[in-house]
Amino acid sequence: MTDKHTGTCFCGAVEVEVTGAPEAMGYCPLPLLPLLVGWAGERLYLVEARERESLQGAEFVGKFMKTPVSDRKYCTKCGGHLMTDHPPLGLVDVYAATIPSVDFVPGVHVNYSETVLPMKDGLPKLKDFPGRLGGSGIAVPE
Repeated sequence: MTDKHTGTCFCGAVEVEVTGAPEAMGYCPLPLLPLLVGWAGERLYLVEARERESLQGAEFVGKFMKTPVSDRKYCTKCGGHLMTDHPPLGLVDVYAATIPSVDFVPGVHVNYSETVLPMKDGLPKLKDFPGRLGGSGIAVPE
């Protein structure tokens, strides 16, 4: 059975759909996140790039690519964050808040070596991404 979840940006102008089981769910506490989303962590729902699509409102999807690893997508009407494409990894991080029907069960912290929000929750803390997803897979201490 294929998981299918649909969600929207803040104003509802852009609708996205993800299908299939996530490659990973977890947290990303990068230092730039307070500038982007207003707090020091983001809930990740990583899916293969082919498992997501924009159903409506593609004309309102803006993007900002600060690095070749992260192509951020947002709604140009409301500024709502939608997802980040990771072209070298073949994955898309659809922000868990965008797809509220997902039962969010975190399993990992990624990019933890740069955290601005230390957490002691017993989950693995990785320097970047898991090895199977194109990262180093190196664990760092809580």
